[in-house]
Amino acid sequence: MLGQHFLINKSKLSDIVEALDLKSGDTVIEIGPGHGELTDELRISARGGSAFGGKNNKLKIIAIEKDEPLFLFLRKKFFGDKDIEIIRGNALKIIPELTENFKPKIKGYKIAGNIPYYITGHLLRILGELKNKPSLIILTVQKEVAERICVLRRAQDKPKMNLLAASVQFWADPEIIGYVSRKDFQPPPEVDSAIIKLSPRIGVDLARTNAENYYRLVKILFKQPRKTILNNLKPMAGDLKSLIEKLELLGVDSNARPQDLSVENIKKLAESLEKNII
Repeated sequence: MLGQHFLINKSKLSDIVEALDLKSGDTVIEIGPGHGELTDELRISARGGSAFGGKNNKLKIIAIEKDEPLFLFLRKKFFGDKDIEIIRGNALKIIPELTENFKPKIKGYKIAGNIPYYITGHLLRILGELKNKPSLIILTVQKEVAERICVLRRAQDKPKMNLLAASVQFWADPEIIGYVSRKDFQPPPEVDSAIIKLSPRIGVDLARTNAENYYRLVKILFKQPRKTILNNLKPMAGDLKSLIEKLELLGVDSNARPQDLSVENIKKLAESLEKNII
């Protein structure tokens, strides 16, 4: 079943539903529904559960399942439910096409899923590049990955920026809303998980910073994260003195490491060095 680990703890499933902050009329795209554990919780909530606080609320669920046996199982399980659409295919390919066609029919939508660990990085890139972004994303991912995205402190250490965090925080505000033990899955994975909430910056003007240049700069900075910011940027600098002056004007210590930068620092660098980024 494509390396999937199915979340079976109903309390954790309820936490995901609650985090989605569902309203009547919402559309939820579910990635990798498996046996329909989360799908069931969503359906229960729409029909009088605590998430809505009422009965007979309208909730459209679009569940995308890649595995054929699971797809057939889900189609049979939810047969006759007009509010649940089961789609077979690769969510990484389907979501961009699906959401693009939402306009103007559907003004907003949300994404949820207990996703296979191996697609996390690719999925986050896809979501970040969506032209029509969801209003909210709730995902169950590997604990360590969630903590890297949020740049959490460990013991007394200072929070350290990294490639994944810089890439995700450019377009969304991340937050860990809970942790999930490996025992809450069937079969149990080898690591613990976390439920992460991503709030896309809808309506915020990101156009001033060219996204393509920003991501290129992020890759340059974090290709060798132990090197200083200046040494990482040297290859793209026509004039080293000019580069140092630009860093000073931006309030960036040229001898600091990329891990010491904030997303805002990187945005300003991308704007200032736009002509140098190849």
